[in-house]
Amino acid sequence: MDEASRGTTADTSGGTTGERTADAPRESTDPIRGTARGTAPVPLSVLDLVTVGSGSTATQSLRTSVELARLAERRGYHRHWVAEHHSMPGVASSSPAVILAHLAAHTERIRLGSGGVMLPNHAPLVIAEQFGTLEALAPGRVDLGLGRAPGTDGATAAALRRTDRLNEGADDFPQQLAELTRFLDDDFPDGHPYSRIHAVPGPVQGPPGRPPVWLLGSSGFSARLAGVLGLPFAFAHHFSAQNTVPALDLYRESFSPSGVLDAPYAVIGVAALASESEHEARRQVLSGALSMVRLRTGRPGLVPTPEEAEAYRFSSMEQDFVDNWLGNIVHGTPDEVRDGLNDLQKRTGADELMITAQAHGGDVRLRSYELIADAYGLPTD
Repeated sequence: MDEASRGTTADTSGGTTGERTADAPRESTDPIRGTARGTAPVPLSVLDLVTVGSGSTATQSLRTSVELARLAERRGYHRHWVAEHHSMPGVASSSPAVILAHLAAHTERIRLGSGGVMLPNHAPLVIAEQFGTLEALAPGRVDLGLGRAPGTDGATAAALRRTDRLNEGADDFPQQLAELTRFLDDDFPDGHPYSRIHAVPGPVQGPPGRPPVWLLGSSGFSARLAGVLGLPFAFAHHFSAQNTVPALDLYRESFSPSGVLDAPYAVIGVAALASESEHEARRQVLSGALSMVRLRTGRPGLVPTPEEAEAYRFSSMEQDFVDNWLGNIVHGTPDEVRDGLNDLQKRTGADELMITAQAHGGDVRLRSYELIADAYGLPTD
């Protein structure tokens, strides 16, 4: 695709940014690149973990996800992704495709996608069918983000995949990706064992088209693969911050233009929480930190309240983990969060920031996205 057909302007780093005017930003029609709104340096998006706090339920958390998707659409966030996790009481996002279908029914414009579906957990044909269905439900609004990690612990991954040879699934990721892409495009060559198999809904039935594929990662493997294949790339900065810059550098260095992209496009997932005061923001993110301590030490549970987190006595090793964890969460007043996000974008050169809010309560998370939108002067409807 040429620059005119995408409606974007190239930047000096080799990426692209959504075109804006001083008067009113024009909505991007590009299936990958978004449009920066307000004073944001790049498009802002949402990563939804469908968090379940103590005293709450999965039903309430899923209702919050609908509220969040509507808020994000109203305030000019570009996309809303849902992540696949399993056997974690503190999240309710084991089935991204099901959640995305529900969100599609309650929104009209915002892009919806997986951040991501863990490809080795599923047969490629099943994913092609699920996301072909989503594309038929919400034409032109669906993203298919793929990861190669299990999204859970080893025992749960073995139960999902019905094998204990988990490394084989990760090592076969490029082949699984190629098979999935063939199913999405309905273009297995003649003589292939799957040449007469069609993923439906899909191209065999005619329009709509199929969702764009993204690769997700927290290390260099998917970064390099996304670059070689000319695909968009999303990096999990929110839990692998030390690898962000090296992975993005590798992605850009490895990038080869394709029919999908002629220049790299990189999103980073960012943990960020804004509140009316710095003290309150710190209280809220501490509950997420305690939740991670428990997860990492084999004691997963519902996300604790801020009061429970404040009363908890961390060991010295746990406190070191918490300090490091909180150091990678952009939190504070709306102005502090805006400045922190701007600094992070400048340091990494990310083409888009995908924000995940780590807190116990759904109302706190919703308020944070509103405050961040206000800080950037995003649209109000």
